[in-house]
Formats: sequence, structure tokens, C-alpha cells
Amino acid sequence: MVQSVELLLDDALDDAIRREWEQLSVAGLPCVNAHRADAIRPHITLAVAQHLDPEVELELQEGLVAPDLHLSLGGLVVFGGRRMVLAHLVVPTSGLLSLQRTVFRLMHTSAGIPGHTRPGDWTPHITLARRMVPEQIGEAMRALSPSQRAGRAAGIRRWDGDAKREWRIA
Repeated sequence: MVQSVELLLDDALDDAIRREWEQLSVAGLPCVNAHRADAIRPHITLAVAQHLDPEVELELQEGLVAPDLHLSLGGLVVFGGRRMVLAHLVVPTSGLLSLQRTVFRLMHTSAGIPGHTRPGDWTPHITLARRMVPEQIGEAMRALSPSQRAGRAAGIRRWDGDAKREWRIA
């Protein structure tokens, strides 16, 4: 399963993304909100692995500081093939890229790191919908009325996909 380090959004930007999840849900489209788990929240995934050793966990907790980052949303982007992900691009600033490099450096020895999370290959984004088929993409874009386009980082969390739990690390 997934072990990840994620950048959280301030309340206004978090609320704006949740409104977009709801717009997709009302339109009968797949969306992140459909999971309705308390730990599912808008975020920017900084790094992912299949497993994190206790030493890496400790390094993450000791090596990360909550960043004071301005976040700006770009356009919508579609990832994938037969099943697609719809997301907001996040404008990559030097501070955001530096934070992602730091997280990756702390996790780089972990098992199961996908290539697309390596610095230089990483695309900062906030996921709106998963498992969409190509025919749903246009409908999803028409259903959305993005409002909040900028905000700030509000901390860093660890997500344990095996245990379905989260905790703040910065």
C-alpha cells in the first residue's frame, strides 16, 4: 500500500477543493470526496513509497519544518491511460521544489518509490478525481467552477495507506 508525505493546504484552499469534489459528486462523476473517509483531505503529495523504515520515519520527523509557502493553482491536468486522474496543477515555486527534494532525499532509500516522484520528474498537483474514463473528462471540466486559486501551505502530514491513518510531522 502507500506510505506518503503530503503538504496540507490552508483552510480557504482546502474548502475550495472540497467544493470542487462536491461539484463532481453532484454531477455523478468519480471524485476523491466519494471515499468520505475523515483522513481524505486535499493535499499535495511530496513523496511516496511502499514501505518506510523506522529510521526514515524519525528522519522525516526531525528533518522537516512546516514551510511558509504560497501555493498557486494552475490549470487542470489529466494523468493516466484507460483510467484517468483529474487534478489541479500547482505552480512549482523554488520553495515547493526545494521542499519536495528534501522529502525525497530523506525517503530515497525506501522500498517502492515510483519514478514520477523523483525530483525533476515530479508534478505538483491536487487530485480532484480518480478512475475516470476518457468520456468523463469533458463532463468533469464543465461541472467544475474553480474559485480559490491561491493559498498557503498549512503543514506536512504522513499518510499510512495500510493503516488508513495520518499524523502531522511538521
